[in-house]
Amino acid sequence: MSINREQRIRQCLEELFQPTDLLLKDQSHLHAGHEGARDGKGHFDVTIVSQAFDGKSRIQRHRMVYAALGGLLESDIHALRIKALTPAERRSSTN
Repeated sequence: MSINREQRIRQCLEELFQPTDLLLKDQSHLHAGHEGARDGKGHFDVTIVSQAFDGKSRIQRHRMVYAALGGLLESDIHALRIKALTPAERRSSTN
């Protein structure tokens, strides 16, 4: 059984970051007819909570996520919206 693109993205992020929370939404249907949609790549929205982001700037966190996804950015992902938080930041944002 082959895994789909969303499962591959989730697997990459889970293996590297061991997130306490990971929400991945495929938003590709909202971009039908968009340039990136024509080439078969998807639009995704990810919220990831991991201790790995502690002490990192927003740009560093995004770079970490991009690095984790590696080749998927070339083959499967056209657009990626990232919200990367530490567990402490997640707790304070829900209070």
